[in-house]
Amino acid sequence: MPIAFKEWAVTVRALAEGEQLITLRKGGIRETDRHFQLEHDRFFLYPTFDHQRVDLVRESHKPELQRALEEGVWADGEPGLHAWTMDGGIQQPDRVRIRAWAEVARHYLIEDPRAVDALSPYYVWTPDYAEKRLAWKRRHPLHVLLLRTYRIPRPVTVKVRDEYFGCRSWLELQRELPFEGTPVLSDDEFERAAEEIEAIASDATPALA
Repeated sequence: MPIAFKEWAVTVRALAEGEQLITLRKGGIRETDRHFQLEHDRFFLYPTFDHQRVDLVRESHKPELQRALEEGVWADGEPGLHAWTMDGGIQQPDRVRIRAWAEVARHYLIEDPRAVDALSPYYVWTPDYAEKRLAWKRRHPLHVLLLRTYRIPRPVTVKVRDEYFGCRSWLELQRELPFEGTPVLSDDEFERAAEEIEAIASDATPALA
């Protein structure tokens, strides 16, 4: 079955629009040993609403969060106030839309909060939240993945299954999906950004050439 990488729905939209180029990982409670491992170098992007909160997204991309909500399919109709939980999070929809896939172009391990802040042009979370990802499990470095993202020709709606829930990075989707589509950035645009990210992460530990 196709492998998918779970990420916030607003982040998936940003990746699919070329507005975000990296993702940051430490690991979830359902990961092996509760640590992130880069098990795959090519995968579909699965939009999740786990732990996603409007105050953790930059002001400029809060409209994208609403659009991400609109792409989900809830059993009781259009997303509205009922989609939000008491702690400010968002309930999971019954179906989500797969609209992109990605390849890992670079993989760094970072421990310096200054590097995380310098990478802020390449993600849509608030810098404070990104630094909190670094601070969690302080003795372990933060995984920084530079992704080359491709939009698939026709988005595919998939049912949210029980085994997709929880703090995990990797899923097996229960339907066939082709690795087809168009890169969201041209080769020149992507290479320029990759060089800038490389310069920022040059003092970090390269985990994948």
